[in-house]
Amino acid sequence: MSMCAHEWTAAESDAAQAEEQDAVIRDAVGNELQDGDTVTVIKDLKVKGSSTVIKVGTKAKGIRLLPDASDGHDIDCKLDGFGPMKLKSSVVKKA
Repeated sequence: MSMCAHEWTAAESDAAQAEEQDAVIRDAVGNELQDGDTVTVIKDLKVKGSSTVIKVGTKAKGIRLLPDASDGHDIDCKLDGFGPMKLKSSVVKKA
C-alpha cells in the first residue's frame, strides 16, 4: 500500500484560497458580480432554437454564478417571458 507523504502547510492552504478568490466573474463594464445580483442585458441576443430575441434592457433578477462553466455561459438566471437561461457575463451589466 503506497501513500502520499505530502503534508499540507498553512501557506499552501492560504494560496489555494487566494486562487479561488481570484476567480471573480465581472460584467461587461468591469463590475464584480455576485450571486443574487440583478443584471441588465446590454445587446440583443438571439435565442438558440427559437425565433425570439432577448431585447436590450431585459433584466435578470437573482442571478446564480457558474464559475466552472466550460462553454463561457457563467450566469444562470430566469428572464421574464423566456424562463431559465444561461448568459455570458460579457453581455450583461450590473443594475
